[in-house]
Amino acid sequence: ANWIAADWKGWAWVQAQPFQSAAIQFAILGTLGEVIAATVRQRRFTLPCTPARLALKALAWALLGLIIKYGFIGMRGFTELLLDKGMLPGFLAQENSRLGFAFALSTLTNVFFGPQMMAFHRIEDNLILGEKGFKGIQRAWWTLVWFWIPAHTVTFALPQDYQIGLAAVWGLVLGIILGLAKPKS
Repeated sequence: ANWIAADWKGWAWVQAQPFQSAAIQFAILGTLGEVIAATVRQRRFTLPCTPARLALKALAWALLGLIIKYGFIGMRGFTELLLDKGMLPGFLAQENSRLGFAFALSTLTNVFFGPQMMAFHRIEDNLILGEKGFKGIQRAWWTLVWFWIPAHTVTFALPQDYQIGLAAVWGLVLGIILGLAKPKS
């Protein structure tokens, strides 16, 4: 799969700086996703908040990108250890089934890591927007089942260098889907 980005000049930097690139990719795509979702909801171009708060949201997305990068690495190790200890079905082993392993990794990541990550992201948003509480968090958690497990199965089937970028793109896609699902504000 190295042919995918073989000619892109920035690819060496992405590979050499995985954490910085994760932060930048999430800052750009996460913020763009919020702008697109707000625009879709309003049916005209609009920002989801003031430009100053949007800049803070970009920083929050960057931090989230770092957390997700660490989470992906940790959950991969966790999944591999469970397989090594025989605590997951052997057919999910990466040597036997890349897609099976990707599904196991996605499921474990979204069950054990996803809810806490989403709660942290809500706390970030609340601090930036001056809001309180976790209104709508259950709706966000349901996306772990119907969107994130399938999406991350695809993500984790790719080589690791491509995973964080695709995860950021999936966030953008989900923002558009949720923006379309909400009634016009």
